[in-house]
Amino acid sequence: MPRAAVVGAGMSPFGHHDAPLEELFADAALPAMDDAGVSADEVDAFYFGNALAGQTENDTHLAPTLATHLGLQGIPCQRFEDACATSSNAFKHAVQAVESGIHDVALVGGVERCTPETGLDTDAMTRIFASASHRRYEQPTGLTFPGVFALLTKRHMHEYGTTEEELAAVAVKNHQHGQYNPNAHFGQDATVEDVLESPVVADPFHLMDCCPFSDGASAVVVVADDLAESFRGDPVAVTGVGHRTDAVPLADKTAITATQSARDAASDAYAQAGIEAADVDFAEVHDCFTGAEVMAIEALDLVEDGAGRHAAAEGTTYVDGELPVNPSGGLKAKGHPIGATGTAQIVELTEQLRGAAGKRQVEDASTGVAHNLGGDAATTVVTVMEARA
Repeated sequence: MPRAAVVGAGMSPFGHHDAPLEELFADAALPAMDDAGVSADEVDAFYFGNALAGQTENDTHLAPTLATHLGLQGIPCQRFEDACATSSNAFKHAVQAVESGIHDVALVGGVERCTPETGLDTDAMTRIFASASHRRYEQPTGLTFPGVFALLTKRHMHEYGTTEEELAAVAVKNHQHGQYNPNAHFGQDATVEDVLESPVVADPFHLMDCCPFSDGASAVVVVADDLAESFRGDPVAVTGVGHRTDAVPLADKTAITATQSARDAASDAYAQAGIEAADVDFAEVHDCFTGAEVMAIEALDLVEDGAGRHAAAEGTTYVDGELPVNPSGGLKAKGHPIGATGTAQIVELTEQLRGAAGKRQVEDASTGVAHNLGGDAATTVVTVMEARA
């Protein structure tokens, strides 16, 4: 069976946008198609991610609308929704389609508007985000995602002694990386003191421990690996995609400090790729909150359980460290437009494995992993990509 390759990548700046969704998505999709050297009539299928537009835009049939805007009408188009893992799941399905021979060329991407440009304030958007939690047991209590990840992180602090200063070091590291990403929502520097002096959102998280609401879009072109050389873009191989789910609600999870779905998805992705965690050169992980990055790198087996607390503080996860994590700036600094986040991670892996990431380039990067979760980690997708020889 032929494997898949990414031959085109594009994304809009993440931040505040007042353009309609179809125009915002075109800012990522058209550059991705141009990068691949693919015209609209060469795209066989469109796999699209958007999580919130039914509530924020009153638009529940977006895939054909966006396809029409791009001149792709007539081909199969499908919208995916898996909370923050939305476009990661779209990507998984596109990879499977080209590997199986159903399609030769697939456009994959996502778009979201989450800022006040939608006409919704932070309170309203927080409520809409929380719709990805358990409707019967969690939403009625007022539990939103800062609280969810605060609970997980407090348990990590209890079991391993993780401190607020160590959490703050994650934010400092990702803000530094974000300075080198021209598409990042936040590019300014930060210090541990800045983080600790920012307002408390949900103990132990301060405001600067939290990723922002962002608008933005991302897209990639996926093709069968045995066809990759016929496209203009420098191909990057997709060698493994793992997708698992965990219990909902939070109280039913068997593993609290590093979710089981992430461990299982990583194990599947590594097995498909024929690698071990030790072979990974860098990672893009879902750092919606600083504690989430700590737990993610443990779940991916990149560090031992309990050792994630030290990684940023000791410099291990910086771009020039032993194990770079979130060289893009992560959700924390790059931003988090929900439906675009998953394929934005794939864009970063593609640029890194092409050696085209500029000042944030990981030296000698040949194997990268992306980890993206949805809701309270009830959905997790882990992707392994490798530079082609």
